[in-house]
Amino acid sequence: MTSTVPALGTRTAEGSALQAVLLDMDGTLVDTEGFWWDVEVEIFRTLGHTLDDSWRQVVVGGPMSRSANFLIEATGADITFDEISVLLNDGFERRIGVALPLMPGASRLLAELAAHKIPTALVSASHRRIIDRILASLGPQYFTLTVAGDEVERTKPFPDPYLLAAAGLGADPARCAVIEDTATGVAAAEAAGCQVVAVPSVAPIAAAARRTVVTSLEEVDLAFLRGLMTEMR
Repeated sequence: MTSTVPALGTRTAEGSALQAVLLDMDGTLVDTEGFWWDVEVEIFRTLGHTLDDSWRQVVVGGPMSRSANFLIEATGADITFDEISVLLNDGFERRIGVALPLMPGASRLLAELAAHKIPTALVSASHRRIIDRILASLGPQYFTLTVAGDEVERTKPFPDPYLLAAAGLGADPARCAVIEDTATGVAAAEAAGCQVVAVPSVAPIAAAARRTVVTSLEEVDLAFLRGLMTEMR
């Protein structure tokens, strides 16, 4: 599954301004943010370095290029980004091959969006190989398109992935609801002009204009998302 698809006409229920829903993956739909950190800790330990737990909030939600290069510089590890990116992806794939816990409310929300034919995209900073592995368990039928971090020149926190997803769905970014769990993802969605629902996973996220903070996806349903658009009028 790739991020290149024909533009689709907007499909919304009568009276609703919601045109599409764009969802992050790690920490939002699947409980895997901790997996990445565990793999990073494990790999750097084999290289003779101990990661400071405070660095977790620095790397969470970001693209691998940012997180891996930060950790290489912080530890002084004798390894290149290309070398460690292979180790990180391999280690993460092993983890999700054993267990892939979904976030509470994720399955129910995806099923509801699909039942009402709401155009939906998965927008992740993870690489395509990781997204496709997770999609097999998450359900590829729930997503009209997916955007991977290694398929855009600039990934989160830049707006490019969300702008690409909105364009692929034929939607106005301002009429797209984005669901994210990290400050990096929220920054990308807001820079794209989307309405954001933040479900913090590792670090707190404050409420702000065009941003609603909830504690769980169990608080989010189609009526909730449509209500956010109504409030914009």
